[in-house]
Amino acid sequence: MKMRRLDSIEAGFDDELARLTAFDSALDESIEQVVRGILREVKARGDQALLDYTQRYDRLTVPHAADLEMSTADLHSALNGLPQKQRLALEKAAERIRHFHERQRLESWTLTEPDGTQLGQVVTPLDRVGLYVPGGKAVYPSSVLMNAIPASVAGVQEIIMVVPTPEGVRNELVLAAAALAGVKRVFTLGGAQAIAALAYGTATVPAVDKIVGPGNAYVAAAKRQVFGVVGIDMVAGPSEILVLADGTTPPDWVAMDMFSQAEHDELAQSLLLCPDGSYLDAVERSIERLLPTLPRHEVIRQSLTHRGALIKVRDMEEACALANRIAPEHLELSIADPDPWLPRIRHAGAIFVGHYSSEALGDYCAGPNHVLPTGRTARFASPLGVYDFQKRSSLLRVSEAGARSLGEIAETLALQEGLTAHARSAAYRFRTEG
Repeated sequence: MKMRRLDSIEAGFDDELARLTAFDSALDESIEQVVRGILREVKARGDQALLDYTQRYDRLTVPHAADLEMSTADLHSALNGLPQKQRLALEKAAERIRHFHERQRLESWTLTEPDGTQLGQVVTPLDRVGLYVPGGKAVYPSSVLMNAIPASVAGVQEIIMVVPTPEGVRNELVLAAAALAGVKRVFTLGGAQAIAALAYGTATVPAVDKIVGPGNAYVAAAKRQVFGVVGIDMVAGPSEILVLADGTTPPDWVAMDMFSQAEHDELAQSLLLCPDGSYLDAVERSIERLLPTLPRHEVIRQSLTHRGALIKVRDMEEACALANRIAPEHLELSIADPDPWLPRIRHAGAIFVGHYSSEALGDYCAGPNHVLPTGRTARFASPLGVYDFQKRSSLLRVSEAGARSLGEIAETLALQEGLTAHARSAAYRFRTEG
């Protein structure tokens, strides 16, 4: 295949790069309407709507909504039934993810002022979180670990997982990951109806405080529509990788790194920036040679053809500037000496430093979370973490002396805003006259 080639010195480069990295996130109104109807039905009819939609979309008929719930014994049976190599890999990945996220836990704190007034922050976990996991042909045990373990580390009391099981087919690896990650309840529900059940609650499925996890367009639309009733992690777009290379990494490595994102789907984006044109030629040859060897080569081909590019830049300084403009989900600094360039990167979901830091390791087992901001949202958003499952309450314990000094300030400002009750509320604490 012939990869798109861009050069930063050519006229029109900025516009062409903008078109390439733009993604049309316009809502599909037909999907939005279907989802609105599903949410409305589940909110109104509860369990019966879940049974009806499960029969319609998953071709699974169960007599009672309670039959949609799996037992913890089912989860541990799935874990115990795994081949030894798979189980060890899953356990080691879970251990590393947990170890990394334990460093993120926020703590409560207070400070005491000279007059005895105490101010601070109380950190508490969410009570209940819902985790959506794709089902059917999709097999994402890593997604279970990446979403559930931070919630568990945060101290969330109850993690509820929903996963569709078309025609009753269960994925044992996903269930095993749930057992390892601390999931307590699992319902065989999918689609917008599962999001509705988690948001509004039914007689069988309890309402949650936040919904996390990936899904198809209907799931994404449902998450958008229930936001505000519950919290959500993000509405993620297609996966992205941007490789900044100086020409010292074996071309086959970089080609395969680009494939690793392109194989997600045809809308995924893989870009390579390098000041060495001959290296771009070498990577293109690797792409042509290696692509036919992959099972998902047609998906990769479509992705690279429509949204991929090999981009020649003036130097690594320009490469870093362009990286900040693109703000990718995954950024590889595939450079012999990356440390001088690392401080220049301001916007990226995850940064993979050096030749040996393949993006695939971050997806599965390195430890940091693989739920990352896409579509340039890395300019203001962060990876999923423990902090997404904790909330902060401000703490004020005002002393008598503090009530006077602070009250005079508050009274003055409140009167300026025309809020007399505010002013008097503050003044009552230090002024005895009416």
